[in-house]
Amino acid sequence: MWLNNNVTDFILLGLTQDPFRKKILFVVFLLFYMGTLLGNLLIIATIKTSQTLGSPMYFFLFYLSFSDTCFSTTISPRTIVDSLLKEATISFSECIIQVFTFHFFGCLEIFILILMAVDRYVAICKPLHYTTIMNRRVCGILVSIAWVGSCVHSLVQIFLALSLPFCGPNEIDHYFCDLQPLLKLACSDTYMINLLLVSNSGAICTVSFLMLMVSYVIILHSLRNHSAEGRRKALSTCVSHIIVVILFFGPCIFIYTRPATTFPMDKMITVFYSIGTPLLNPLIYTLRNAEVKNAMKKLWRKKLVSDDRK
Repeated sequence: MWLNNNVTDFILLGLTQDPFRKKILFVVFLLFYMGTLLGNLLIIATIKTSQTLGSPMYFFLFYLSFSDTCFSTTISPRTIVDSLLKEATISFSECIIQVFTFHFFGCLEIFILILMAVDRYVAICKPLHYTTIMNRRVCGILVSIAWVGSCVHSLVQIFLALSLPFCGPNEIDHYFCDLQPLLKLACSDTYMINLLLVSNSGAICTVSFLMLMVSYVIILHSLRNHSAEGRRKALSTCVSHIIVVILFFGPCIFIYTRPATTFPMDKMITVFYSIGTPLLNPLIYTLRNAEVKNAMKKLWRKKLVSDDRK
């Protein structure tokens, strides 16, 4: 389909065309990306090396940090480089790859958040059967299903992107390739494709968010039967999860569940969930989790001891 298109490259208009503002964006995006890498890779290293973080919750947190790292990497490095260029261009093939990877890791994050909610439900509502239900084999299968589901979702996005005919206009009013800005460049009626986009991305975001909110309401309701200490610990964990869910799903639902109309705030909202949320997630999970903080301290001490021996 796309071989018949007249467009081989796209021009990314970015967040601004003002040279001074682009330099500010370069600094801000670079700091955000470095913070995202540092925070998420630290969580990955801590969980991988710590003997105390072997529960399913941290198994899923490992994959959440991994998906956050990859999700941010699909956008940030290119955006950082593009902010230094007078005109940022991206080939059609690179654009399609970016659409695939962005949606793949974004969808993977959604599914991992659902698995984390399932884990908390079993741990709090069925504590006696927790180790039997959420064993390592089951967790591995669930994560594998999440990967397959993310791949299916992304392939649908690619199919929709490749079905768009481009006849001339090639300026994408965004800082990366996604279906919404590409729809505006297509030289045909995009009503059906937009409908499929809403039923795919929009439905995944909305249904997943509602499922997560219902599950956490059930979990919080069941805490009445727990001891004060148990309630405090479970509440602390659930609040962290709920904050992450709201920060990620709020912008996603706003962007992907409406007709093909754009608002001036769209790009800034996309910045929040594509670049801001991956930075905030490790802060939320570490600042509110004593076990992760203690494991990080132990990892840091080991590093200092090994450096001293050298």
